Amino acid sequence: MASMITSQPHFVLIPLMAQGHMIPMIDMARHFAERGVIVSLVTTPYNASRFETAIHRATKSGLPILLVQLEFPCQQVGLPAGYENLDILPSPDLLTKFYEGLNMLQQPLEKHLQNQRHPPTCIISDKCLSWTSETAQKFNIPRLVFHGMGCFSLLSSHNIKFYNAHRSISSDSEPFVIPGLPQRIEITRAQLPGSLFAILPGMDDVRDKMQEAESTAYGVVVNTFNELEQRIIEEYGKAIKKKVWCVGPVSLYNKENLDKFERGDKPLINEQQCLGWLNSMEPSSVIYACLGSLCHLVPSQIIELGLGLEASKQPFIWVIKTGERYLELEEWLEKERFEERNKGRGLLIKGWAPQDFILSHPAIGGFITHCGWNSTIESVCHGVPMITWPLFSEQFLNEKLVVEILRIGIRVGVEIPVRWGEEEKVGVSVKKEKVEKAIALLMDGGDEGARRRRKARELGEMARRAVEKGGSSQLNMSSLIEDIAKLPSVQDKE
Repeated sequence: MASMITSQPHFVLIPLMAQGHMIPMIDMARHFAERGVIVSLVTTPYNASRFETAIHRATKSGLPILLVQLEFPCQQVGLPAGYENLDILPSPDLLTKFYEGLNMLQQPLEKHLQNQRHPPTCIISDKCLSWTSETAQKFNIPRLVFHGMGCFSLLSSHNIKFYNAHRSISSDSEPFVIPGLPQRIEITRAQLPGSLFAILPGMDDVRDKMQEAESTAYGVVVNTFNELEQRIIEEYGKAIKKKVWCVGPVSLYNKENLDKFERGDKPLINEQQCLGWLNSMEPSSVIYACLGSLCHLVPSQIIELGLGLEASKQPFIWVIKTGERYLELEEWLEKERFEERNKGRGLLIKGWAPQDFILSHPAIGGFITHCGWNSTIESVCHGVPMITWPLFSEQFLNEKLVVEILRIGIRVGVEIPVRWGEEEKVGVSVKKEKVEKAIALLMDGGDEGARRRRKARELGEMARRAVEKGGSSQLNMSSLIEDIAKLPSVQDKE
């Protein structure tokens, strides 16, 4: 083992290899480093290729970030080479193998940490990586759980399970009241978190290990801010009996345009092309439509979204996934000359989109979103009202927050989740008329539309203040670092 230096705190950040989980952890890594913390950011070679240029810029500027690349054991677990991220997996049948591979990263990481001159002082890891709890115990350091969700969905999920609120419900479509919330909120059993994995064998054991590991964690780190979920945050801390540090919105830690534009991955669209198109549009006129990196909707449903955007007569940016599954969509776009007939009004982005960069532009007037937490809070950051189109996981709870509590969005009308592997069974649940109607309501110039836009702008201003000097999230970040620094060092424990 290398001789140890303990003058600086050393945080080991371990995100789940899924785009929506990695992006906020990378934002946090850079901000911790800006605060003088040594950061080891742990990932695999394929995933590192998506963001290593951003990390290189950070280290070149003097920030103490070490990118730790561990080989993902694809061959050992029976995965094709390069299947190192959830958004690459073509089938849910491979998910248990993917988690086996994640578990096998434990030993090489521990070997790496043993040879570091700066011993780790804490681990901040994704809730899905339960084995990191054992690693923290071996190194006598605290493990903090990072949740890719907001506190509303966390508290709701906790209370539903704690009170068994869904057990007495006779059908999956019958609404029931979520207990223990400051406001009456109803949901159906079909819309509960966990719906993504409900049909997958072997995932119950994975979830049980996550929950067991979380119960022993030192605390929880959440990408939200006090002013957005104040009462919910307080109740959540009481419910889990742990410290909760709200340090977001972490996307606002990106100050440079290039960092915003390449956040998460390098988009195919050119920055100047994207900016030029946005600059040509009227303020608050453009609808941005993106249903997330894990969207598996059938092509016919995606086509209905495109037709609804076209029928709305609003300018729009439409983000479309690429790959073998979407060849039918590509053929339809070409056959119908969709881009040509919407030239000057519609911009199609195929593959990865610079979402935070786009949402921050004053031309954006609304966001059709799957209600993943990153997308939700990024929209809040930039004061953009939403049309909610949840797909699975906790996204129906995020929809409740946006529409019923914050009142900055309207529903497109989705009632049931689209579970991974059941897309064909669900088929088309939202026709183009629903999309067109939702856009018209969101962009309405009446009193309700004005109120919604005003509230969204107010929340955006609160978000920006939270990450400024003296803001609530900056203070929480300081508190977290100071709290860890006060704990006995590894040598003291030995």
